[in-house]
Amino acid sequence: MTAQCGLEASTSRKSTTSEEGMEIDCQPEESIVSSFDEDCVELGDVKDMRLEAEAVVNDVLFAVTEMHVSQSLNSASDVAYINVETREGNRYCLELTEAGLRVVGYAFDQVDEDLSNQYHETVYSLLDTLSPGYREAFGNALLQRLERLKQNGR
Repeated sequence: MTAQCGLEASTSRKSTTSEEGMEIDCQPEESIVSSFDEDCVELGDVKDMRLEAEAVVNDVLFAVTEMHVSQSLNSASDVAYINVETREGNRYCLELTEAGLRVVGYAFDQVDEDLSNQYHETVYSLLDTLSPGYREAFGNALLQRLERLKQNGR
Protein backbone atom coordinates (compact mmCIF):
# COMPACT_ATOMS: atom_id res chain seq x y z
CA MET A 1 0.00 0.00 0.00
CA THR A 2 1.32 3.45 -0.89
CA ALA A 3 0.35 6.59 0.98
CA GLN A 4 0.70 9.94 -0.76
CA CYS A 5 2.21 12.93 1.00
CA GLY A 6 0.79 16.37 1.71
CA LEU A 7 3.29 17.78 -0.79
CA GLU A 8 0.86 18.06 -3.66
CA ALA A 9 0.00 21.69 -2.95
CA SER A 10 -1.60 22.08 -6.36
CA THR A 11 -3.98 19.17 -5.90
CA SER A 12 -7.16 19.27 -3.86
CA ARG A 13 -7.07 15.81 -2.30
CA LYS A 14 -4.55 13.59 -0.60
CA SER A 15 -4.55 10.04 0.68
CA THR A 16 -3.85 9.07 4.24
CA THR A 17 -3.80 5.73 5.95
CA SER A 18 -6.32 5.08 8.70
CA GLU A 19 -5.56 3.16 11.88
CA GLU A 20 -7.30 0.12 10.37
CA GLY A 21 -4.76 0.18 7.51
CA MET A 22 -7.24 1.44 4.90
CA GLU A 23 -6.27 4.20 2.53
CA ILE A 24 -8.75 7.07 2.66
CA ASP A 25 -9.08 10.36 0.81
CA CYS A 26 -9.56 13.61 2.67
CA GLN A 27 -9.64 17.30 1.88
CA PRO A 28 -6.44 19.10 3.01
CA GLU A 29 -8.44 21.37 5.31
CA GLU A 30 -9.76 18.24 7.05
CA SER A 31 -6.25 17.09 7.86
CA ILE A 32 -5.43 18.22 11.39
CA VAL A 33 -2.38 16.07 12.07
CA SER A 34 0.00 15.08 9.31
CA SER A 35 1.28 11.58 8.74
CA PHE A 36 3.98 13.15 6.57
CA ASP A 37 6.88 12.37 8.89
CA GLU A 38 6.11 8.65 8.93
CA ASP A 39 5.26 8.20 5.29
CA CYS A 40 7.33 10.39 3.01
CA VAL A 41 10.41 11.90 1.52
CA GLU A 42 12.94 9.36 2.59
CA LEU A 43 16.18 9.51 0.64
CA GLY A 44 17.79 6.35 1.92
CA ASP A 45 17.72 7.13 5.63
CA VAL A 46 17.89 10.92 5.16
CA LYS A 47 14.85 13.17 4.72
CA ASP A 48 14.99 16.07 2.30
CA MET A 49 14.35 19.02 4.61
CA ARG A 50 13.27 21.30 1.75
CA LEU A 51 10.35 18.99 1.01
CA GLU A 52 9.66 18.44 4.69
CA ALA A 53 9.51 22.22 5.17
CA GLU A 54 6.87 22.56 2.43
CA ALA A 55 4.78 19.90 4.16
CA VAL A 56 5.16 21.66 7.53
CA VAL A 57 3.91 24.90 5.98
CA ASN A 58 0.94 23.16 4.36
CA ASP A 59 -0.03 21.49 7.65
CA VAL A 60 -0.36 24.64 9.78
CA LEU A 61 -0.92 27.50 7.33
CA PHE A 62 -4.59 27.63 8.38
CA ALA A 63 -3.61 28.62 11.94
CA VAL A 64 -1.05 31.38 11.32
CA THR A 65 -1.13 34.72 9.49
CA GLU A 66 1.68 33.90 7.07
CA MET A 67 4.09 31.01 6.59
CA HIS A 68 6.46 30.07 3.78
CA VAL A 69 9.79 28.39 3.11
CA SER A 70 12.51 31.01 2.92
CA GLN A 71 13.66 31.81 -0.60
CA SER A 72 16.58 33.95 0.66
CA LEU A 73 18.27 31.52 3.02
CA ASN A 74 19.97 28.49 1.54
CA SER A 75 18.13 25.29 2.28
CA ALA A 76 19.69 21.90 1.69
CA SER A 77 18.83 18.26 2.11
CA ASP A 78 19.70 18.50 5.83
CA VAL A 79 18.37 21.99 6.73
CA ALA A 80 15.55 24.31 5.67
CA TYR A 81 14.32 27.67 6.90
CA ILE A 82 10.69 28.64 7.35
CA ASN A 83 9.33 32.15 7.91
CA VAL A 84 6.21 32.38 10.05
CA GLU A 85 4.05 35.23 11.25
CA THR A 86 1.76 34.30 14.13
CA ARG A 87 -1.78 35.57 14.54
CA GLU A 88 -0.38 37.98 17.13
CA GLY A 89 1.81 39.60 14.44
CA ASN A 90 5.14 38.20 15.69
CA ARG A 91 7.58 37.10 12.98
CA TYR A 92 10.04 34.26 13.32
CA CYS A 93 12.58 32.45 11.21
CA LEU A 94 12.55 28.73 11.98
CA GLU A 95 15.26 26.19 11.27
CA LEU A 96 14.17 22.66 10.36
CA THR A 97 16.70 19.82 10.74
CA GLU A 98 16.63 16.16 11.75
CA ALA A 99 16.75 17.43 15.37
CA GLY A 100 13.42 19.23 14.87
CA LEU A 101 12.37 22.86 14.59
CA ARG A 102 13.68 25.87 16.49
CA VAL A 103 13.53 29.65 16.33
CA VAL A 104 16.75 31.06 14.85
CA GLY A 105 15.58 34.64 14.26
CA TYR A 106 12.91 37.16 15.19
CA ALA A 107 12.32 38.45 11.65
CA PHE A 108 11.84 36.80 8.26
CA ASP A 109 15.03 35.43 6.69
CA GLN A 110 17.10 36.26 9.79
CA VAL A 111 19.47 33.77 11.43
CA ASP A 112 21.02 34.90 14.70
CA GLU A 113 23.92 32.54 15.43
CA ASP A 114 23.90 33.66 19.08
CA LEU A 115 20.43 32.22 19.72
CA SER A 116 20.34 28.80 21.32
CA ASN A 117 16.61 28.07 21.44
CA GLN A 118 15.49 24.54 22.14
CA TYR A 119 14.39 22.19 19.38
CA HIS A 120 10.79 21.04 19.14
CA GLU A 121 9.92 17.66 17.67
CA THR A 122 6.90 19.04 15.82
CA VAL A 123 5.72 22.34 14.38
CA TYR A 124 2.61 21.94 16.54
CA SER A 125 4.67 21.96 19.73
CA LEU A 126 6.74 24.94 18.62
CA LEU A 127 3.74 27.05 17.58
CA ASP A 128 1.89 26.04 20.73
CA THR A 129 4.64 27.71 22.79
CA LEU A 130 4.85 30.81 20.55
CA SER A 131 1.25 31.64 19.75
CA PRO A 132 -1.98 31.55 21.77
CA GLY A 133 -3.75 32.41 18.49
CA TYR A 134 -2.35 29.24 16.90
CA ARG A 135 -3.53 27.20 19.88
CA GLU A 136 -7.03 28.66 19.57
CA ALA A 137 -7.21 28.16 15.77
CA PHE A 138 -5.97 24.57 16.08
CA GLY A 139 -8.47 23.83 18.85
CA ASN A 140 -11.33 25.36 16.84
CA ALA A 141 -10.38 23.31 13.75
CA LEU A 142 -10.33 20.17 15.87
CA LEU A 143 -13.74 20.97 17.38
CA GLN A 144 -15.22 21.62 13.92
CA ARG A 145 -13.83 18.31 12.68
CA LEU A 146 -15.30 16.47 15.65
CA GLU A 147 -18.67 18.16 15.08
CA ARG A 148 -18.66 17.04 11.42
CA LEU A 149 -17.83 13.50 12.49
CA LYS A 150 -20.62 13.59 15.08
CA GLN A 151 -23.14 14.88 12.51
CA ASN A 152 -22.10 12.25 9.95
CA GLY A 153 -22.42 9.54 12.58
CA ARG A 154 -26.13 10.16 13.20
